[in-house]
Amino acid sequence: MIQPLSITKEFSLTIQPLENGNFELFSKNVPLEKWVPSLYLDHRESFFGLLAKIEDDTLIATPVEMMELFSGNPHPFITFTGDDLDSKTWLTTFKDAANVWSNPDLWNVLTLENDVIQVHAEIDEVGKVLVANAVKQKLYQAGLAMEDVPTLIPFFQQGGWPIKSQSTHPSLLVALRLSEPETFEDTWLLETVVRGKKSSVYWTPPFRKKSLPIINALPDKWNEFADYITDTQVKIFSLITSVEPSELETFYSATLTDEEVRIFLRDDLVKLQALGFEIVLPAWLKAVKESKMKVKTIAKTANTYKTAAGLNEILQFDWSFSLNGQEISSEDFQQLVNENRSYIQAGNEWFRIDAAWMHEIRELMKKSDSENWTVKELLFREIPEEMALMMDEEESVNEDPLFQFELQKSLQSLMEQLQEKKGFPPVEVSANLLTTLRPYQQLGLEWLTFMRNEKFGACLADDMGLGKTVQLIAYLLHVHEKEDVQTPSLIICPTSVLGNWQKELAKFAPSLNVQTHYGTARTKEIDLSADLVITTFGTAMQDIESLQAIEWSSVTLDEAQNIKNMHTKQSRAIRKLTGAHHIALTGTPVENRLSELWSIFDFIHKGYLGSYRKFQENYIVPIEKDNSDDFKHKLRLKIQPFLLRRTKQDPELMLNLPEKLEQREYCALTTEQAALYESLIQETVSKLDTLSGFEKKGLILKMLSKLKQLCNHPALYLKEPFDDAEDMLERSEKLARIVTLAGEIAARGEQCLIFTQYIGMGHLLQHCLTELYEIDAPFLTGSMPKNQRDHLVEAFQAKEFPIFLLSLKAGGTGLNLTAASHVLHADRWWNPAVENQATDRAYRIGQTNFVHVHKFITIGTIEEKIDKLLVEKQALSEDLIHSSQWITEMSDEDMKDLLSFSF
Repeated sequence: MIQPLSITKEFSLTIQPLENGNFELFSKNVPLEKWVPSLYLDHRESFFGLLAKIEDDTLIATPVEMMELFSGNPHPFITFTGDDLDSKTWLTTFKDAANVWSNPDLWNVLTLENDVIQVHAEIDEVGKVLVANAVKQKLYQAGLAMEDVPTLIPFFQQGGWPIKSQSTHPSLLVALRLSEPETFEDTWLLETVVRGKKSSVYWTPPFRKKSLPIINALPDKWNEFADYITDTQVKIFSLITSVEPSELETFYSATLTDEEVRIFLRDDLVKLQALGFEIVLPAWLKAVKESKMKVKTIAKTANTYKTAAGLNEILQFDWSFSLNGQEISSEDFQQLVNENRSYIQAGNEWFRIDAAWMHEIRELMKKSDSENWTVKELLFREIPEEMALMMDEEESVNEDPLFQFELQKSLQSLMEQLQEKKGFPPVEVSANLLTTLRPYQQLGLEWLTFMRNEKFGACLADDMGLGKTVQLIAYLLHVHEKEDVQTPSLIICPTSVLGNWQKELAKFAPSLNVQTHYGTARTKEIDLSADLVITTFGTAMQDIESLQAIEWSSVTLDEAQNIKNMHTKQSRAIRKLTGAHHIALTGTPVENRLSELWSIFDFIHKGYLGSYRKFQENYIVPIEKDNSDDFKHKLRLKIQPFLLRRTKQDPELMLNLPEKLEQREYCALTTEQAALYESLIQETVSKLDTLSGFEKKGLILKMLSKLKQLCNHPALYLKEPFDDAEDMLERSEKLARIVTLAGEIAARGEQCLIFTQYIGMGHLLQHCLTELYEIDAPFLTGSMPKNQRDHLVEAFQAKEFPIFLLSLKAGGTGLNLTAASHVLHADRWWNPAVENQATDRAYRIGQTNFVHVHKFITIGTIEEKIDKLLVEKQALSEDLIHSSQWITEMSDEDMKDLLSFSF
């Protein structure tokens, strides 16, 4: 009898408690990226695991996360088991405790004794401690203290738990409004007000109706909401201790004295806001940090510095304070901090000052006195963020800032020199470098040497074709000729450019003793007498133990985006290599997500961007989800000292490159393609509403690949064998245009590159070019052996064949193909940075011809719509932000609009 096929997966986890109450979860056999998304399937609070704290191969989870993860719906096809007896026990405890946590009657089984939460439920003692810790953490996250809890328990028992926004009505919002005294009056007004969700105007009954029951005081359009307004008002006043209303069947309205207002603001405001109720305050009370308290500090040094020799000098800080325009002493400021006051009265006005912020300023003052920050730490923003951001001109122009940070004039001049990459100590170019450096390449050499001397990693991120290779070779010659180094330098590069490194080193620096660590015949031992060892990412992964045993003179990653996926074994292993200096070379510092930028910086200067969890919170979420310009700017400031990037468009480089023309070639779908296209769209859209977030992303990415292949040719989509070339051209206008254009270019004696993402498309183009034009066009793919790849590149440069087909990913980096005067993109990549990399195989130094770039787009399809969106998103690449996965983050409505087919 045939047994039914099981589609259920089981992940075995090891679970260990930590001293701080959190938990470590890891799997010995399954990569982290496989099981974490399944565990966070329904966890919206962490963006379905995006904010999960990951350290190496381990998940660090809080008690609240454990409660929330195990109280939700389990994955339909995946189960989690314990790897050992303790882990199995913990899983049982999590599930039992989660049942208590998710029970609406939770606060009926909790009591508070001496600020300690006691759990009275039928679970073991460990589970009770877990629930208590989770409750305490949830309260702290909302900004509530344990002393607030006794008065909140009735509220929690009546549906106020879990803590969330109380503005749950779809049409109406109920709020409490505090109004300041009218002119010549001395009493404040506290009242219940309402507004429609689509309105910004609050409403309260006219005077003649204030004493009527709520249902009679409301306008007719809101009569149906009377019970909701009454219930919400009762909830609000059940939490207020500073006011005791005698009647809540009417709209609350009462006058308060200054003292009563002070108590309300002190005792009740924060609590009400933390529990999700809307409180309307006077405008001047809302602006927490636009108060009359201002702080200013000036950083200076004991001497005037004119060179980088002063980078290790200690900074001194002068602090000054003012309140309502009047200077106050540091003692008076300290007294305000000690009193922990949030509101002060000056004359007849109340001003709100942020007590927590003032404590932060005091901590800054203590740190500046005790931690001895240096000019170097100032340069690399290794000082508190409040000071670091103020160093930037764009930030310092804010009017009337609450906190001002200034630099002594001579120090400011030094900082500008260093930030603008000027004034580095000169470096003499080795006589053994058999080429002449351009001025900007000389600057690159001096910058790399300066960063080495100051023990800072470096990311050389010049545009493709600007000579990153020769700048590094000049640097290596300097290091191994001028310094007393005991070990070789290491270069790790993709296999596709290994031959290029060998040739460039032999051509420009034959004096360097180079060992190539690659191939099946390689020895595992490293020649420590060599100046330089070159290997590939794959080989480095295989031989990581022997490579990690050496502290290299320098470690350089070429095409450093190869370590972008930080969770892969290759990326983790390479980031653990040690050298006196770490350098990353890349033409695109960020190819996809900001996590890739973190990986590169974790290699060149470990710890500089903090843990990945902190980087997610501080940058990834506000930039990739909220598109925050402020956080982009903050990140740019943070990475700028480590990053040297020049582009071909920079007039200071004086490259004198020939012109480049980019042209879109629009093609219509054939009738066959259109019918298949619309059928696939309808089938996919009908499924979107039924899928979870992760399933939806998977479906979208799968569908995108199918659509793009269909736009190329229906035979690729249907997986049909190839017919005669003329018949194949009739079924796809795009194919016909590409083949015809390529044939015409070859007939004129010119050469062209054709890039495609799909192996099938490359073979189809080969088939048609051979039959119709008798052109044998080689196709370079990722599986092609290195020797064959190098031979084809040399042959194309020698004009031995006119058309070169390349896989976009395999041929998009590290190749010099300046013999081409045309670049054809058969199918569009959703990330312009990747396309631009490919184009730069031809448009680079050494190119003497006008370069014509042709981008083929099928009309009315997703290709055309994405192209329009990419034009709008192109600026993101310049901000070091560009994700080829952004399309999966679109809303359902935007996605359906994107997928609609326009004939």
